[in-house]
Amino acid sequence: MDPGENHSVAVVSAPFALGAAGFTSAGIAAGSIAAKMMSTAAVANGGGVAAGSLVAVLQSAGAAGVSGAASAAVAGTGAAVGWLASFFG
Repeated sequence: MDPGENHSVAVVSAPFALGAAGFTSAGIAAGSIAAKMMSTAAVANGGGVAAGSLVAVLQSAGAAGVSGAASAAVAGTGAAVGWLASFFG
C-alpha cells in the first residue's frame, strides 16, 4: 500500500469518525466520547467550552460536515482525539 493511500482513507473517514465519537450535525450526542470531552473542557474552563478549543473545532466540523482542507485538518487531529478518548474509556 502506498503511504499516501493512508492519508486518503483518513480524510474520507473523518466525517464518520466525528459522528462515531459523538460530534454530529444535531450537536454533541449524549453519553458519547464527545460529551465526555465537552464535560472535561467545561470543568477545566469554569463552565464553558472555549472557542477555538479542540472540542469546539471538532463539533463545528461535525455540525457543518467536513470537506477539503477541513477534512485534512480533522484527519490530522485524529491522533489527538484518540489520545484524549483514552482518558475517558
